[in-house]
Amino acid sequence: MEKFAIANDGIDPNAVPKRTLHTGAEIPAIGLGTFGSDRFTGSQVAEAVKGAISVGYRHIDCASVYGNEKLIGQALAEVIVGGIKREELWITSKLWNDMHGDGDVLVSCQKSLDDLQLDYLDLFLIHWPFPNFHAPGCDVDSRSPDAKPYIHENFMKTWRQMEALVEKGLVRHIGTSNMTAPKLKLLLQDAKIQPACNEMEQHPHFQQQELFDFCKSNNIQQIGFCPIGSPTRPDRDKTESDTVDIQDPAVLAAATRLNVHPAVICVKWAVQRGQIPIPFSVFRNEYLGNLQSTVQDPLTDEEMQALAGIDKNCRLIKGQVFLWKDDQSWEDLWDLSGEITPA
Repeated sequence: MEKFAIANDGIDPNAVPKRTLHTGAEIPAIGLGTFGSDRFTGSQVAEAVKGAISVGYRHIDCASVYGNEKLIGQALAEVIVGGIKREELWITSKLWNDMHGDGDVLVSCQKSLDDLQLDYLDLFLIHWPFPNFHAPGCDVDSRSPDAKPYIHENFMKTWRQMEALVEKGLVRHIGTSNMTAPKLKLLLQDAKIQPACNEMEQHPHFQQQELFDFCKSNNIQQIGFCPIGSPTRPDRDKTESDTVDIQDPAVLAAATRLNVHPAVICVKWAVQRGQIPIPFSVFRNEYLGNLQSTVQDPLTDEEMQALAGIDKNCRLIKGQVFLWKDDQSWEDLWDLSGEITPA
């Protein structure tokens, strides 16, 4: 058996901050995202997973819809055979929208387990609260003829299947993604097994403070995607009104002081604030720099305060393809009034 090579310039995984979930389990406070959008191959992402683990990452965020779990599974098998213990890793996957139906959740979870070559997942999330399927790569104006609004009764049927995964030992924790506080309130009211995490878009220009505080007060750990403003997100998700976090003066000022790339400042801010960023990169210098940021040169209180003041409410992943009527805008997905948008 060939031993998996650990990089000399990496970070000791034990030095990386941890977050404690409501179960008492510890999750690394930074993970590697694996959504390569339309810019990188599955093989590149799988190589990045191996590289990231070699420099000290132990948290990998996956999803069935990314289409690369089989290749990532080969990478995980290689590192585990090479001496990294399975229990040292935190592996997340997600249930896609076309698998919310009766019996589908177990099928989806088992496929992810098979593809990832694992006996269990540390965390399994419902990727979106809407069961609305859309073809990969479709335009943002695409609408499924079978699209439905959020229907809590139906969502709970899916959640009950998620709870069964925990009871079967296939999943250690379950959670949500792209949820709003009004939807989470209903889930907390009706769940037998509470959501451990909610994965949501979070970066300095989109801080979601109200949702952040709601999750924190209800012992739901926030995992933040697009932590640096997702410059490699698919072109279809870009709009003219989008702002760029890494060009913000407050970010640039901190980057200048520490002599690091502005993206590193966004990651530092996220970790120090209390969420778990999952930055994606296939480039070693980038994912190593992101990990180093969690253990080196913290931001000052003044810098954290300055960054808290640059929120522009700029949502980058708007989710237009999940709308259920032609005459809607993406805001209807996010319950901005504080109430769930009616059918």
